[in-house]
Amino acid sequence: MLIDAIRGIMRGEGVDFPSLVMQLLATVAVIFLILPLHEYAHGLIAYKLGDPTAKQSGRLTLNPLASIDKVGTLGLLLFGIGWAKPVPVNPRYFRNPKRDMALTALAGPVSNILAGFVGTVVYYLLLCLPFIPVQALSVLSVFFYYYISINLMLAVFNLLPAPPLDGSRLVAAFLPNRMVYQYYRYERYVVLVLFVLLFTGVLDPVLSFLHGHLWNAVISLASTPFRALGLL
Repeated sequence: MLIDAIRGIMRGEGVDFPSLVMQLLATVAVIFLILPLHEYAHGLIAYKLGDPTAKQSGRLTLNPLASIDKVGTLGLLLFGIGWAKPVPVNPRYFRNPKRDMALTALAGPVSNILAGFVGTVVYYLLLCLPFIPVQALSVLSVFFYYYISINLMLAVFNLLPAPPLDGSRLVAAFLPNRMVYQYYRYERYVVLVLFVLLFTGVLDPVLSFLHGHLWNAVISLASTPFRALGLL
């Protein structure tokens, strides 16, 4: 992401500008297509589970203008990790608030994994087309690499068990009610800490480890039918 280019410049290293352009284009695609999908997935599952809040507030939509968050967009451009404006969810509508809130939260990261998987399949399909020039495939490979990588990193990041990330909702589903309030008590401060950890690179080893395993799983699954048909 841009933070890597900035760090490289600070160390006196060169910058691969063509790759950086493809990286930015992939990031823009995620901002305008996938972040709205992520929030739509939250709202849709909540709606299916009985909560009409997102629909009533006009947030059950794929319109990016309804979802763009300035800070989250900046985070995505700088670190490859960000967020959209959260859809409103009211757990009082749920029959089983803890379980249904966890399912609603899980829908977002799952949408990112699916988006990454679809991007991988599309890339392999393009590789199979004989009329696409090698130069074009080289450029597309950089774009899809970052597109897939950003989606999977968003899934990994959002599944971290830190409020207000989606992973915290999964953890809360298993906590006693008396502990849930304490768990979310310092949510606003956790956001600041996460930004500091991202900027300093402290979280990089953990995120890279999880991202690598998810990347291998998605690539393996998406490539299996192509390899079975002898296309790769």
